[in-house]
Amino acid sequence: MEAEQVSELLKSGRYDGAPIKGKLIETHISWVILTRNLAFKIKKPIKYPFLDFSTLEKRKFYCERELYLNRRLTNIYLDVISIRYKDGFFLGEIEGQIIDYAVRMKRLQAPKKMDEMIRSNRIKASHINKLAQKISDFHKTANVKTRPFDLGQSKQIFNDILDVTDWTSEHMDSRYTSRIKEAVSFSNSFLEQFKHHIQRRIQNGFKRDGHGDLHAKNIFLYKDPIIFDCIEFNDSYRQIDVLNEVAFFCMDLEAFGRWDLSEIFMEKYVALFPCMNSSKDEQLFVYYKFYRANVRAKVNVLRAMQASEEDSEEYAKEAMKYLDLMEKYKIDLNHSP
Repeated sequence: MEAEQVSELLKSGRYDGAPIKGKLIETHISWVILTRNLAFKIKKPIKYPFLDFSTLEKRKFYCERELYLNRRLTNIYLDVISIRYKDGFFLGEIEGQIIDYAVRMKRLQAPKKMDEMIRSNRIKASHINKLAQKISDFHKTANVKTRPFDLGQSKQIFNDILDVTDWTSEHMDSRYTSRIKEAVSFSNSFLEQFKHHIQRRIQNGFKRDGHGDLHAKNIFLYKDPIIFDCIEFNDSYRQIDVLNEVAFFCMDLEAFGRWDLSEIFMEKYVALFPCMNSSKDEQLFVYYKFYRANVRAKVNVLRAMQASEEDSEEYAKEAMKYLDLMEKYKIDLNHSP
């Protein structure tokens, strides 16, 4: 579907014999229509180096893939339905021309979204311990992956942040561009030094088919925590060391200033799934937080580059927050034994 068709679907389309009556949320790769009890996620017809939703067949495939992968963690994913046109747009009907597909999900309660609960200071240690239990249970049963460590690819993934340095040089204090360049040099050296250790961890079964995008915006804190929206469009983003996965979550907590919650989580998680058993493992965990802050910094710079002047300033502030966090992790690693 195109944006105009999605707007028409929302405005005059029908579901289950009645007007949709929903609101639209847009991300860079999808549209999500929220109704009172349901959510319908539609993939944009786009193609990037890391993602290909360019054809109807591929969008159907990845809708089904999203359904399968997320059902490993939650029951909110219901099915994949067709979007059809016959004198108007319809969700889930059996007649009319198939225009696209949508993943149908249960709608969750916004006040239970974890990032909002953090902002309103409603998070307790019990929430974190339940999450550690759920994530460790998931990781322990996730498929083990044995593809060898690719040093060149890992360097390139981190070093991609250099693509935004022209913009940061023009729009940020000069120290941030310097930090990016220093971080790239540090990352290259660290990966060279740790390449054999990373490979040993793969051989020891710590590379698993996980979630790939584990942070507070993808978690709702019901009595039984709900974790959703794992990465379906690129297996390599999801099939990673479990320390890399939980490092993203801990980095996210630390970006909120909740270092205490990060510590509680890791203490419980490692007790349940002993995957950090040496000083080298501990250093690698910090490196993965360093890497995840890098990704967040770059994403926010890219958003700043594309936004209005007012929004651009807010994204730039977010980017600087993550670049500051990167610097902290780098200092911690430099002081490691």
